[in-house]
Amino acid sequence: SLGRVDVDHVITRKMQLIAEAEQLKPAFMKEVDSHFTEFVNSLVAKSVLLDSSSSASLFPASCSEKELHKAKTLRAPPEHGKIFTARRSLLDELFEVSHIRTIYHMFIALLIVFILSTLLVDFIDEGRLVLGFDLLVFVFGKFPVVFCTWLCMFCATVTIPYNLFLWWAQGYCSSSHRVLRFQTAGLGFGPTYIAVSYALPPASRFIVILEQVRLVMKAHSFVRENVPRVLSSVKDKSSTVPIPRISQYLYFLFAPTLIYRDNYPRNPTIRWGYVATKFAQVLGSLFYAYYIFVRLCIPQFRNSSQETFNLRGLVLCIFNSILPGVLILFLVFFAFLHCWLNAFAEMLRFADRMFYKDWWNSTSYANYYRTWNVVVHDWLYYYAYRDFLWFFGKKFKAAAMLSVFTVSAAVHEYVLSICFGYFYPVLFCLFTCFGVVFNFTLNDRRKGPIWNVIMWTSLFLGQGVIICLYSQEWYARQYCPMENPTFLDYLKPRSWSCHMKM
Repeated sequence: SLGRVDVDHVITRKMQLIAEAEQLKPAFMKEVDSHFTEFVNSLVAKSVLLDSSSSASLFPASCSEKELHKAKTLRAPPEHGKIFTARRSLLDELFEVSHIRTIYHMFIALLIVFILSTLLVDFIDEGRLVLGFDLLVFVFGKFPVVFCTWLCMFCATVTIPYNLFLWWAQGYCSSSHRVLRFQTAGLGFGPTYIAVSYALPPASRFIVILEQVRLVMKAHSFVRENVPRVLSSVKDKSSTVPIPRISQYLYFLFAPTLIYRDNYPRNPTIRWGYVATKFAQVLGSLFYAYYIFVRLCIPQFRNSSQETFNLRGLVLCIFNSILPGVLILFLVFFAFLHCWLNAFAEMLRFADRMFYKDWWNSTSYANYYRTWNVVVHDWLYYYAYRDFLWFFGKKFKAAAMLSVFTVSAAVHEYVLSICFGYFYPVLFCLFTCFGVVFNFTLNDRRKGPIWNVIMWTSLFLGQGVIICLYSQEWYARQYCPMENPTFLDYLKPRSWSCHMKM
């Protein structure tokens, strides 16, 4: 009985300690967070000083102290430029929690259900297992043309911008040449012409056009970041012009960032197992998207596109498209922003893995736009928003933000128009109309769970509209082709009048 009393006493004491620990936990976590924030800020400040001091090595040892001080200010201060630090992707950290990893397992289980459903339906209809992937073969067709086009684009991006910048930088110091104006007409026209003239299928066009946009943004960042450094060295009458090495430029072209720096934080080793896992997840996401289209999209739109266009059919189509639309959204985010970029970052030992933030927790569209794709957001902020802000003035932030929205919407619509082969500005209207309205109404002042629910609801509806309308237009152009289409025929929606010709 004494032993029993001792056990009860120990258990009671243990429960008291747990209760005291729970009471102290908030204060402890707040104190840890405060010290951690100070520690990170200190590291960032030291890294900026180290980076700025390293820029002095670009100048000869005979420079005066005044020149060296000016050399240290060649790069913008931290508040005026992006600072790269070593950090992991958020999902890599979250997947270490078993509860979050279970959600990942649920998506894998859903993929298995899609596969079994497709195999069973094919077995019942055909009497045999049909394992063909005709849709994937079609959308990724003409791959040799795609590879040759990409190789030409990449070689042009390597040679033309770098050599033009080198020629301008060296000539500027010896004469009063005007500031270099980099032209991207060739890179902007050539890939588009090949995609249209060779009638590349949709996925192949996406590869060509997205690479075109990426390389144009890379070249623009390289010029924008290095021209001010050359101008500063000339103004300081330095004998050494800070010109990046070709190896630094090549690294930047492959690095998962659109902001040029001479050096980035690097990891000591490459985890090839991690790289293989990420590429396997990209491949799995590709097959996931295939089964979503086969089971949820193609049967619906193949039949609905043959019906009369009316409001009832449109509403049903939009709500039936929400599930595949949301799944495609998750797959694009996971496959590209997490797996693809992390795989290349690992191979290049690129340490800054903040390609996205916790956009799923957003209670405002303003925060969603900032956190969904950090790589593109940084480029738009530093090279579009700040330029528009300089042009309009700091008092017209709304006009600068609206201009960035318009540019982003135009580029997105350009990509979709070339890849699908028709102009149907659904995404452009969603961006410039609803996107702008939600950005200013659902702003950062909106807090609380209800605003997160509103954000997700509107996002679900938007994905349903995009999948429904673009799919209807695709099938309408297959069912109602025109023998000699004019330019206006590419601009008019075929899905609105296709039933009249059937």
